[in-house]
Amino acid sequence: MGLEEHELREWVRRVAHGEASRRQFLRTMLGLGLSGPLLADLLATEVPAAAQGMRDAPQAFTPTRRGGGGKLRLLAWEAPTILNPHFATSGKDYEASRIVYEPLFSVNPDGKRIPILAAEIPTLDNGGRAPDGTWTLWRLKPEVFWHDGAPFTADDVLFTWKYATDPATAAVTRGIYEHIRRLDKLNDHTIKVVFKEPTPLWATPGGVPILPKHRFAEYKGPNARNAPYNLKPVGTGPYKLVDFKPGDVALYDINPHYHVPNRPFFDTVELKGGGDATSAARAVIQIGAFDFAWDTAVDKDVRERMAQQGRKGTFRIAPSTKLYYIQLNRTDPRTEVEGERSSLKVPHPFFTDLRVRQAFAAAVDRRTLAGDGATSNVLNVPKQFQSPNTRWEFNLDKAAQLLEQAGWKRGGDGVRVKDGRRMQVVYQSMTHLLTQKLQAMVKKALERLGVEVELKAVNAGVYSSSDPGNPDTSSHFYADMQSYVTRSGLDPQGYMRQFVSWEIAQKANNWAGRNIVRWANAEYDRLWRQAATELDPIKRAALFIRMNDLVIEDVVVIPVFRLPDMSAVSHSLRGLELGPWDLHLWNLAYWYRET
Repeated sequence: MGLEEHELREWVRRVAHGEASRRQFLRTMLGLGLSGPLLADLLATEVPAAAQGMRDAPQAFTPTRRGGGGKLRLLAWEAPTILNPHFATSGKDYEASRIVYEPLFSVNPDGKRIPILAAEIPTLDNGGRAPDGTWTLWRLKPEVFWHDGAPFTADDVLFTWKYATDPATAAVTRGIYEHIRRLDKLNDHTIKVVFKEPTPLWATPGGVPILPKHRFAEYKGPNARNAPYNLKPVGTGPYKLVDFKPGDVALYDINPHYHVPNRPFFDTVELKGGGDATSAARAVIQIGAFDFAWDTAVDKDVRERMAQQGRKGTFRIAPSTKLYYIQLNRTDPRTEVEGERSSLKVPHPFFTDLRVRQAFAAAVDRRTLAGDGATSNVLNVPKQFQSPNTRWEFNLDKAAQLLEQAGWKRGGDGVRVKDGRRMQVVYQSMTHLLTQKLQAMVKKALERLGVEVELKAVNAGVYSSSDPGNPDTSSHFYADMQSYVTRSGLDPQGYMRQFVSWEIAQKANNWAGRNIVRWANAEYDRLWRQAATELDPIKRAALFIRMNDLVIEDVVVIPVFRLPDMSAVSHSLRGLELGPWDLHLWNLAYWYRET
């Protein structure tokens, strides 16, 4: 049985005002099939205005002044290469940018939205959200200043929207704003977001980092990539950039006028890039040369040995929405058309055949690769969006039969051939010991099937960069297969955008599109658009489940396993709130050192 929008909102209002218990609400919603982060999100968005901005638990550390904590040493083995979040295509660049730039809100590990540049989170009670989902009112925090002293105002929020949605800018954030009709500036500290249709995505664009209009105004559109502030940002965050060497190091100084009293604690931040996950973890846990390193996923035996020998730090494992999957290119990476390989004008020589894609999927031994983390879904969280309809199977005999049915017969040397073409693939990934180990295991299985496999490892900083001139980025996808890690958010709309046809990465959009595999499906596009306007949470969940199933049935990608979030943390570092819904550095202003 479904639940009407007004009934759901009434339930949440009653809980927020003490007219119904949280237990009653959860019991009723669970019975209707809703669960997990969605329920936490529903309750969090209706917290009375007076309670907003408070932290979830009392902090043991209450500073009486700003600074005094010395240097914070961060290590990112995937080195950042750009400091404009609107051009960032991976976590390394988002994290490095987040030290400087801020959004209107962040999301804590419990799925609760925390105001940052917003004065409060819009709710029905505080007049910030339309009951029919047609608009949202954002009241901005007063007395906030950019690092150069200019005031932060509604003009900056309005400009960021125009900047990102200009097609010539080719921002990776453009799609976030797609369902917005316009932004109205009501006064210097109030913005009204008007949507094209009623939508459940009322929080858009609150999670997007805001850019300073007075710095970027002349660099909007085709000139956007030439902005000096892509490498020398001016933000509102707790630290301001001092020096940046792309692919190497970024240095930051404390913002003496930060808008949170007595924050941050550290005087300077050093973000060092390079190395690999194992050496990064060792630098924190055993050597103590750094305070924090993220994405330090290493083999279990290495992790356990390092943890036992560590004197300076430990591993911190947190819930995550990360998914490791294998992408299959629908276009030909070997043929160049008008200065572009993997062009939509040239289909892939054999990945356009469903039987071939099914064979490759059946050759991936998820259990051996991932154990209990194995998955057959591309959308796994929040739980209510997880499809019960898919299954994975490791079966080389079945895979061989599928290739035979597709006309690919073994040649004299054992490699399959059809119409004179050998079945050869280039399988690429970033340089990462764990990823390359998985690559090798998949190669071995494919070679048993009669597929000739060439492995390619690309420097992690290059692979994950957004440089349109570098052919080795993952978005160029100049290979037949590639390993890819992505993460979903509190709401799956943005995450599932990676498969809509208008997001296909190509030369025309500077390879900023998120649909890297170049797949197009009219039914998927229709479902995605429908989900953006569906207010019934149960009907909306069904739409996403169907989207997931379309991706899996057509073997657009091969989901392998879900990744936990693993970081290396100094024993003395405190204040971190690591969780699945936001960046590692989202609350950097609250980190401190305990002596």
